[in-house]
Amino acid sequence: MPIDETLAGYSNLAFKSAWVVYVLVLALLIVQYAAARTSETAARELVTAGGGADRPQAPGRIESAPKRSTAERFGNMGFAVLFVAIGLHLASIVLRGFATHRFPLGNMYEFIAMATAAAMLSGLAFMRDRRYRSMWVFLLVPVLILMFLAGQVLYAEAAPVVPALKSFWLPIHVTVVSAGSGIFLVSGVASLLFLLRMREPEGGESPNLLGAIARRLPDARTLDRLAYRTTIIAFPIFGAGVILGAIWAESAWGRFWGWDPKETVSFIAWVIYAAYLHARATSGWRETKAAWINIAGFVAMLFNLFIINIVVSGLHSYAGLN
Repeated sequence: MPIDETLAGYSNLAFKSAWVVYVLVLALLIVQYAAARTSETAARELVTAGGGADRPQAPGRIESAPKRSTAERFGNMGFAVLFVAIGLHLASIVLRGFATHRFPLGNMYEFIAMATAAAMLSGLAFMRDRRYRSMWVFLLVPVLILMFLAGQVLYAEAAPVVPALKSFWLPIHVTVVSAGSGIFLVSGVASLLFLLRMREPEGGESPNLLGAIARRLPDARTLDRLAYRTTIIAFPIFGAGVILGAIWAESAWGRFWGWDPKETVSFIAWVIYAAYLHARATSGWRETKAAWINIAGFVAMLFNLFIINIVVSGLHSYAGLN
């Protein structure tokens, strides 16, 4: 069937709009982050000066409810706009599918769109508690970078997939892998912030910039648990994606495994995450050592996405810039 250029144009517009709205969300949450630090500093100074003592209420006078802080107002606005951005993001994927009359998973642009959407939905699932609100700044940054690269460097026009991808295995295999990749992104961010929190346990009491940033983050134990919880879920999902890819390879190429670069690095990444889960449960390897292994796993995922797809020649090379 011919490509619906109108829907393809709407898909591109929705993707670009989602990126712009994500930037707006990031700006609002950064203001919240900074305003919260400022208000906390002012509160500490007030208490130090003796101005924080409770004063008796005048007889017959009803005190008005305290106003919401600037940080809270900006944070609430940011989260309200976040849902708009995610809606546009998902709309761009759906419209791309209708425009091409297939599942929109045939090239790197479409894969990154799906994986980043999975990361944002995972964020909503795992970071909905208010104590995680400060983490959204750090999740949005890699999502915005990936979306920018997808839209500006790796963009592919709406078109039918190459013959090798015309299989019912395409939506099954790639959807599962992209979902696992998106959840791993949340896990990687949590481990990075955990390492920052371990480096600056006193947060704002530290005079350097890292200490000031760390102050607004959840405590190290909370970040470590989030990284572990998300990896526990992403690990079997991504593993299932690798297995489904092997089954597809057998039907397409007559073998389950051929040590193609994409297959090999995917397996290596999966093994690294297995090592993280083992280290996380092993005395002496918990905390920072395990977190570094988790980050190494996500670096392997990025290497697989960009270097293997674009630079290295293999059976999966057609999934690059076509």
